[in-house]
Amino acid sequence: MSDPTRTMKNKAADVGGNIGQAASSAAETASMAASQAGEAARSAASNIAREGKQAASYVGGKVEDASSALGSGLKSAGQSLREHAPHDGALGHASSAVARTLESTGNYLQQEGLKGLGTDLTQMIRNNPLPSLLIGVGIGYLVAQASSSRR
Repeated sequence: MSDPTRTMKNKAADVGGNIGQAASSAAETASMAASQAGEAARSAASNIAREGKQAASYVGGKVEDASSALGSGLKSAGQSLREHAPHDGALGHASSAVARTLESTGNYLQQEGLKGLGTDLTQMIRNNPLPSLLIGVGIGYLVAQASSSRR
């Protein structure tokens, strides 16, 4: 082969090699960028999850505080009813029963909170599935009647 042909082949090989190196370098850069983007996304997701857990914990604490305050209010209402309601006769017995119920409900909410209420309700439904289903159907019917009569 002549020198010009060899020179052209060498130049073509050099250009091909340079293109291959450039492509390899571009692929490596893209891979690093993708890896960094993935790490940034994982970090952002982790931060969002952590903040979500903190917010849920805060809201849960506030709900428990509110249920405790509600329990205290119910106890107070029961005590007030007991003090101001009549003590004799049928009305006295009824007011005493209502006061007792308010006080015991207030104690329950203060001690157990809404979490305990949910646990007890779940247990009651598991122990009595058919009556619970019938109560749910009845409540659904009443809600449907109430919403359809407004139209």
